Amino acid sequence: MAQATSLAPPHATVSSGTASPGVVRGLTAQGLATRGPTAPGESVLPVLPPLRGLLAAGGLPRGHVITTGAWGLLCLALAAGASHAGAWCAVVGLPALGVLAAADLGLDPGRLLLVAEPGGSWPQVVASLLDGCDIVLLRPPDRPSAQLRRKLEAVARRYGSVLLVAGEWDGAQARLRVARQEWAGIGAGHGRLRARKAEVVAEGRGARPRTQWLWLPGPDGAVAEVAEVAGPARLGLASTG
Repeated sequence: MAQATSLAPPHATVSSGTASPGVVRGLTAQGLATRGPTAPGESVLPVLPPLRGLLAAGGLPRGHVITTGAWGLLCLALAAGASHAGAWCAVVGLPALGVLAAADLGLDPGRLLLVAEPGGSWPQVVASLLDGCDIVLLRPPDRPSAQLRRKLEAVARRYGSVLLVAGEWDGAQARLRVARQEWAGIGAGHGRLRARKAEVVAEGRGARPRTQWLWLPGPDGAVAEVAEVAGPARLGLASTG
């Protein structure tokens, strides 16, 4: 059975007990169904300003699946704008999630529900959370079958939620990835890593690829556009995002 951890305030009534699909559904009915100012009648959830140019809709369209490749800050950054605006977010299958890093990026810990180890029932847990949350961040334990993907996509469309997948998901409406990166803060063999420049590439159905260099994170832990990139990235390797 999966263990559920909530960072929500006490009035949000979330249990720390076992997170079976029925329990998660009950929790969403009690504390998560009121989704805040982003819920009523809005077809696109907001994202942080530096990310808007990467998405054809300028935000996260409700009912869509969006992937970010391997797990990393990019997935959290995509959810931060909506969370800051009042959206409920759930994170599934990420026991090593850095809550402080999430807060630095802009996510509201008071509207964040964590299911670190969903176990074998993860599809049912995700479906229940899509019912009660605006955004569900998921790292699948394995590559889901086509039938399972279609079922969860249908749930996201039905409830107008966004499924952000840290991994592969055939049929996703948009795919973002960190193509190159370079770190700032280390001099000639000394110093500490302070910030990262990342070249983010976005691809989607019927849309031309978009590219943007971002501070991910910047020296203050936040996401920002890189005004100018001087020369090629020092680490021209694929990143975990």
